[in-house]
Amino acid sequence: MRYLPVTPERFVSSLTRRGVPAEYATDLTSLMVEVFDGRRANTTDTVERVLGRPPRDFTDHVRKTAVTGIWNAHPEGRDQV
Repeated sequence: MRYLPVTPERFVSSLTRRGVPAEYATDLTSLMVEVFDGRRANTTDTVERVLGRPPRDFTDHVRKTAVTGIWNAHPEGRDQV
């Protein structure tokens, strides 16, 4: 996985090209702009309070999960025995 920054305009265009109604695409883009503009950059202790353990680094989670092969399974489960 890698992060690729996308402008709001390009995000809307990408969604509408895939059949998402323009109004919904615009609303979703507004939400995403708020998520990525840094206003929620401060961390809290909520994860630790809820789970009873410190939060885990997402990169570590991805590495550990990727080696299990779980993301390679067919979405309908046909690859499972």
